[in-house]
Amino acid sequence: MFTKKRMRPLLWILLSCIYFPLKAQQLKPGFDAKEYFELMSLPERGDTATFNKRPPDNFSLVYLSPEVGFYNQFAIWKRSDGVGVIRIRGTIPKDVSWLANFYAAMIPAKGTLQLNDSTHWEYRLAGNDSTAYVHAGWTIALGFMAPDIVKHVKELYAQGVKEFLIAGHSQGGAIAFLTRSYLQYLPGMPADVRYKTYCSAAPKPGNLYYAYDYENITANGWGMRVVSNEDWVPETPLSLQAKGDFNAINPFLNVDKQLKKQNLIVRWYARSVYNKMQRTTNRSVRRFQKYLGRFVYKISHKHLKQLKQPAYVFSNNYMTCGTPVILMADAEYHQKFPYDGKNVFIHHMPTSYLFLLKKHYKI
Repeated sequence: MFTKKRMRPLLWILLSCIYFPLKAQQLKPGFDAKEYFELMSLPERGDTATFNKRPPDNFSLVYLSPEVGFYNQFAIWKRSDGVGVIRIRGTIPKDVSWLANFYAAMIPAKGTLQLNDSTHWEYRLAGNDSTAYVHAGWTIALGFMAPDIVKHVKELYAQGVKEFLIAGHSQGGAIAFLTRSYLQYLPGMPADVRYKTYCSAAPKPGNLYYAYDYENITANGWGMRVVSNEDWVPETPLSLQAKGDFNAINPFLNVDKQLKKQNLIVRWYARSVYNKMQRTTNRSVRRFQKYLGRFVYKISHKHLKQLKQPAYVFSNNYMTCGTPVILMADAEYHQKFPYDGKNVFIHHMPTSYLFLLKKHYKI
């Protein structure tokens, strides 16, 4: 027979099973304006664009990486509730840092990069890696940082940290996309880690099939893409859809079969027009590979002397990805952040983003 005295321990056990797992989980899906504000308030060491040199009181710095690759850098922070933070730095005012952005030829989402004479970095950034392609420069940048990032994630995990925020602004946001994908598919990572990503003012990191994969692994509110409608940077890199970018069952890939049903004149005219359009797009892709691939590699090679040029894919079909959070500008915003014809980054800076954030979310 159960008495009150005997029921009490059972009640405590039941409450513990329900309450403590809920208490342990700090991250929640969906856009959290306060969370985003705090992440963007973390200082980026060595970046002259930093607007806030003091971090929020509830964050402590665990580790600041050295500058590697294209002068890339990341910091590991820990929030007071036990959540780890990977904050990836954006572009800094050095020519080599900008080269990572311009190195916009596409490479497969799975492969091996020879970063130097002794380092061959194996990576996988999508589940369907045969059709997913990514930005060469930002993937190489991640390659130089990846082992250090993984090391510190595992160290914090050993200390009990099982939730991580991944964040970056601009170039940092683009690399944050790829970082999240890399951690998803890296063998040997703890299976019970939760990641949430904020890619702020980020350019497009890969093609449509990479975007599909990223949105799948971050579904239901675990991968935010925060953009201002006045910011041009998220519209880059230049994108071009060629015949080879279509899904394999698309009828555009079997035009000849479709044209056989038409009479001779229609068939001749349609094939002539189609071939001209195809030659134009193919020529554009080759030019992108030449100037945003091989040419930028030659310049980059002066700094990264042991980096071996990767094999590019015949595509330049860049797409946005992630759950969109759009910060819409209004008359008050334009009065505070006027474009004078020269300040092309006026709408891209963290200060303009946080102004809109505070305006729309009242934080």
